[in-house]
Amino acid sequence: MNQIGLDSHHVVTTFLAVFDLTGTFVFALSGAIAAVKHRLDAFGILVLCFVTGNAGGITRDMMIGAIPPAAINEWRYVAVSILAGLIVFFAYPVINRLSSPVLLFDAAGLGLFCVAGADKALAFHAGPVAATLLGMTTGIGGGMVRDVLVMEIPTVLRTELYAVAALLGAAFTVVGQRLGMPLHVAAPVGAALCIALRLLAVRYRWHLPLARVEERTAATDNDQLGHTGTSR
Repeated sequence: MNQIGLDSHHVVTTFLAVFDLTGTFVFALSGAIAAVKHRLDAFGILVLCFVTGNAGGITRDMMIGAIPPAAINEWRYVAVSILAGLIVFFAYPVINRLSSPVLLFDAAGLGLFCVAGADKALAFHAGPVAATLLGMTTGIGGGMVRDVLVMEIPTVLRTELYAVAALLGAAFTVVGQRLGMPLHVAAPVGAALCIALRLLAVRYRWHLPLARVEERTAATDNDQLGHTGTSR
């Protein structure tokens, strides 16, 4: 590889690392805020920070063969997770004044991670479909584990467009590069697309169709009990 090729590879690697670390940081912030709201202690906050910020990336790295995963092999991921936890621990009253801080940080982390995950998968020679799905997995993994640990139904399973937003952001990044779009253009646009779709879905309550369930009222239940008693 010539010098120009080496410089280009270094720029791309640095660009992806910045996206990955920034996504780790903002997701870790959302994990710390959720931990404080559920009254976890200092250790619990740091654990939830690390898990939220890195579970998706660890899953991606294991699936593409990047062993050991960067989250446990590079000190920077642990450092930014701890930094996020300390910021929230000591400045939670200030952060809590923001409008829906968990939602905002979660949307930002989702956008950054879906792009970084897709790009890393491509770098490890995954196909376009696999890279898109791994980008989505990177985006939704940490939030799912966070919600499970605080005993909530994962956001991805119950709320406005979440996995779909990550899927579209990752798909734009992959397809854009396949069509010749530079990474430094495709990645930010893909991340912005994911974040915008997620926030718009929350604002206007866009969601996928739900199964129709007949709602039972107390009057209906009492009426059915009455008929059962009469038949006897």
